[in-house]
Amino acid sequence: MEDTIAAIATAPGEGGIGIIRISGEESKSVLDKIFIPANPSSLQNRKMSYGNIVDPLSNKVIDEVLCVYMKGPKTYTVEDVVEINCHGGMVPLRKTLELVLANGARMAEPGEFTKRAFLNGRLDLSQAEAVIDVIKAKTDKTFDVALNQLEGIFSERIREIRNKLVDILVNLTVNIDYPDEDIEEITYEKLSFDLNEVLSEIENLLSSADTGRIMRDGLSVAIIGKPNVGKSSLMNSLLKETRAIVTEIPGTTRDTIEEHISIKGIPVRLTDTAGIRETDDIIEKIGIEKSKESFNQADLVIFILDSSRNLEHEDMEIMELINPDKTVILLNKIDLNQILKKDDILLKNPGFTIIETSMKNQMGISEIENKIVDLVYGGKVSQNNNLMVTNVRHKDILEKSRKSLDDAINMVKMQEALEFIEIDVNSAYESLGEIIGETVQDDIINEVFARFCLGK
Repeated sequence: MEDTIAAIATAPGEGGIGIIRISGEESKSVLDKIFIPANPSSLQNRKMSYGNIVDPLSNKVIDEVLCVYMKGPKTYTVEDVVEINCHGGMVPLRKTLELVLANGARMAEPGEFTKRAFLNGRLDLSQAEAVIDVIKAKTDKTFDVALNQLEGIFSERIREIRNKLVDILVNLTVNIDYPDEDIEEITYEKLSFDLNEVLSEIENLLSSADTGRIMRDGLSVAIIGKPNVGKSSLMNSLLKETRAIVTEIPGTTRDTIEEHISIKGIPVRLTDTAGIRETDDIIEKIGIEKSKESFNQADLVIFILDSSRNLEHEDMEIMELINPDKTVILLNKIDLNQILKKDDILLKNPGFTIIETSMKNQMGISEIENKIVDLVYGGKVSQNNNLMVTNVRHKDILEKSRKSLDDAINMVKMQEALEFIEIDVNSAYESLGEIIGETVQDDIINEVFARFCLGK
């Protein structure tokens, strides 16, 4: 924390501008050694200054730049910060960073700027984690959820729950330590009511965790079926572009093709798989095995059948492999003479959801998209609700807290000693503190920030 750190803060590659960020007590001192402003009096707090980066040993001009010095604590890291706006190429950025490091700064570790913002109290731990989600957001909805967490809405809810647990712990402690004093005696009935109220709030947050994970990581959708039933056509229709080759020749797709799309604000990882059939072709066999792996790991399986043909042995084999709860069957090619009907499938497998489609005429596409939305939200979370548990670490901690409260409530039912109940209530309180970083251990903090990119 006493070192002055530096890193390139913009993505690698060519661009109009590339930024080098410096943070720490010596930020301005480092800048003064390598920056010559066009107007010597222009380098003032929070004002952009034009000039050149110059190697102090050779007096060689490295780049023409704009610099800004920002005095703490009103900065991202709460420390003195300098940002050097270079030309956006790898060479000027590399040469400028080398000078910065040679004149008093050290290379920042991944996520160290945000880590300093956390350690200096500008962000709590869940807000710091949201920085990654804001950067990696692939849809507007994902961005909105991450931005709400960055602004502290999720943290505030956790603090509210912890405050309720503090009130319960205070009442427990007073009744345990001062039983003979003139204080209000806590009843098991009141204790049960208060604990169940907190438990309900935690369970409400956990109910959004599956949706939150999908909003953060994307819904994994595998398109499967026999060759030439319309898998690649469906992928092209959802992508609204020609990505997969479509021919009348069975076995055209020999490997899985993965694309990322947004369906009504939901990030989707779409995988077009090789047609599943018996074959002697070694390459096609490998593709078929990868297809089976894809649908086993997917959140949603779209199984396509050719409605102009009866169910065949290979179709039945695929149906036995897939889980009806996470599968949608498409009866494709209904624009042709339809032989296979919904009832034919439901008689054999009543648990499946079935949609009739024609990829050729773009029939049923919107119904497929609506089904994906229904699956993600499950009727539990409103699409306008941006307070979701998107982080696996947060989910694990909430489940741990729920377990502690369940144990406490069970002991209340059995009217156990208050001392035992207090232990579990305190455990839930301490666990929730790990989410916002108030009770978290150093190794967890280091693990969180190790996932960041350099410069953030």
